[in-house]
Amino acid sequence: MTARTHLRPRRAFALKAVDAQSALWRLDWVMLVAVAALGVIGTLLVWSSTRTWALGSTGLVKKHALNLIIGAVMCGAVAMIDHRMLRAYAPMAYLVTVAGLVLVATPVGTTVNGSHSWIMLGGGFAIQPSEFAKVGLILMLSMLLAQPAEGTDRPRGLDVLFALVLAAGTMGLVMLQPDLGTTLVLAVIAAAALVIGGVQKRWIILLTLSVVAAGVCVWVFDLLEPYQIARFTAFLDPSVDPRGVGYNSTQSLIAIGSGELFGKGLFMGGQTTGRFVPEQHTDFIFTVAGEEFGFLGSVTVVALLGVVLMRGLHIAKQCEDRFGTLVAGTIVCWLAFQSFVNIGMTIGIMPITGLPLPFVSYGGTSTFANLIAVGMLQAIRIRERPF
Repeated sequence: MTARTHLRPRRAFALKAVDAQSALWRLDWVMLVAVAALGVIGTLLVWSSTRTWALGSTGLVKKHALNLIIGAVMCGAVAMIDHRMLRAYAPMAYLVTVAGLVLVATPVGTTVNGSHSWIMLGGGFAIQPSEFAKVGLILMLSMLLAQPAEGTDRPRGLDVLFALVLAAGTMGLVMLQPDLGTTLVLAVIAAAALVIGGVQKRWIILLTLSVVAAGVCVWVFDLLEPYQIARFTAFLDPSVDPRGVGYNSTQSLIAIGSGELFGKGLFMGGQTTGRFVPEQHTDFIFTVAGEEFGFLGSVTVVALLGVVLMRGLHIAKQCEDRFGTLVAGTIVCWLAFQSFVNIGMTIGIMPITGLPLPFVSYGGTSTFANLIAVGMLQAIRIRERPF
């Protein structure tokens, strides 16, 4: 075989890769660029917020960069899977995530910041199964609600009931940890799947009444942990105890306000350098953007998140498959709600719930789950219409 003959398969593969109908060209590059930009900004913010105390000053930022790389590989792998195959494996994915939630409840689980929701792997690495539960629940609910009843465009009543049972079971396992923030995200995922799936209004009314009843039970039977009650107290009136329960909210507002229009510059934030805001590399990372990048930098982060959400809505709208539409639409609702709550709690319009900012906050499992969600959106985008 001559060298010229040997190169023909490689040339054919290269031509196929750049063909207008190839998966590479059908990716939503606008979304991917926005996600990459958020990842870069997040890495800078993590570096700034941890450089004065993290081991070796760059220990956590290197770990965060590694998590982003691993997450990007996961995103690419999921994007290459036909989303109809994801439908076939939805029950398995859901059962694996539920098994992880059950495992957390055993002595294997570890408590961090008052929440027994982690499994330590050693070497400084840990996983939080509740983050993967978001992905598993989305796939399972989309599979159940994608099949309409005969002669209608609505899901069957039995499927809706089964979906509600599975969602309630998943939320119950997460609430036992307790992790109120993630439980709220799972509730939003369930509600979004039902609405997008086109269920009858009586199911929506029943779900609303159930949520109200659950809230009353939590209040009457005092099911909230003391730290959760303190967070709600600080939300209602941060000035009630500015050095106690209101400390996080007060310092967060000071940090964001001090950045003014253009910010103090990267690594130049006094609140960030002095570690006045707790958990600033995770839950309160938006305060670093506000202080060091100013109003314009904060708006840029919000705008990039908006681009990701709008492109996700576009994918959901263009998809001709009910399962793909349900998955894409529910993912958008998840990311939108979590972004709103995270940014809202830093500027005082939402209570502190411990939810990270998607694609920006430091984290391993949360980063993986977010990028897997992006991979699912890309998989739907690639195959939303026949080639």
